[in-house]
Amino acid sequence: MDWGMKNRISKIIRPQDGRCVMLAVDHGYFLGPTEKLENASRVIKPLLPHIDSLMITRGVLRTSVNPSVEIPIVLRVSGGSSIVGEDLSNESTTTSIEDALRVNATCLATSIFVGSKYEYQTLTNLAKLVDEGEKFGIPILAVTAVGKEMTRDYRYLALACRIAAELGAHIVKTYYCDNFEKVVEGCPIPVVIAGGKKLSNELDALQLAYNAVHHGAAGVDMGRNIWQSEYPVGMVKAVRAIVHDNYEVKEANQILATEKEIRTPSTVNTTNAVNTT
Repeated sequence: MDWGMKNRISKIIRPQDGRCVMLAVDHGYFLGPTEKLENASRVIKPLLPHIDSLMITRGVLRTSVNPSVEIPIVLRVSGGSSIVGEDLSNESTTTSIEDALRVNATCLATSIFVGSKYEYQTLTNLAKLVDEGEKFGIPILAVTAVGKEMTRDYRYLALACRIAAELGAHIVKTYYCDNFEKVVEGCPIPVVIAGGKKLSNELDALQLAYNAVHHGAAGVDMGRNIWQSEYPVGMVKAVRAIVHDNYEVKEANQILATEKEIRTPSTVNTTNAVNTT
């Protein structure tokens, strides 16, 4: 692995502890204006000081993130289907390596749909993207997407993660599940867990992060469980404390409780106004 590749990976996964807190805000590429992410700029800005990297599309990056901000970008480069379409797995690569370089991406993310109608297409998308990334020293994050059915048992996730690693991905994003340690054991690259849909309460989301890192995950890539919270800054601080500072869930929840005492609930402007300052 060349110096540039190692350097970029070290910006995603901290060498000090081998862990990461990634914020996912790429949902609009298939969900459109997701609840509480309508004004991406307003959502992202206060969370940036508390994350290690930002997973985002090139369109929202260019319109909603100040280019002077020093945050590693995990650029979503796959898409082509939507939540109202026939099949979410019908994805292709939607962003060129040249444009990824123009926006100074640190890592590229693409989804694979193992077992779906478009399995071959998405797996070869990943393989080709790895080839492109290797040319320029850019690591690839494979997302083990599960489509609308949301199947998440460890046998399926272990299969998908291992295939991603075999095809050359450098990091894999998947879901937490029972027997998660078996998923990690069979995957020779770092495994980051997705937050998934917003859970019923914040304590469940903190427990998810805790369980994941204590069963071998290299960190989390959370979105809705952070920015759909009424207290997103408190949530991201609490998640960070679990991932990087080895806080117990009760200790991390106290961070959130403190934020609740000093802040009013988050409100999001759902207009189309954009502010990148």
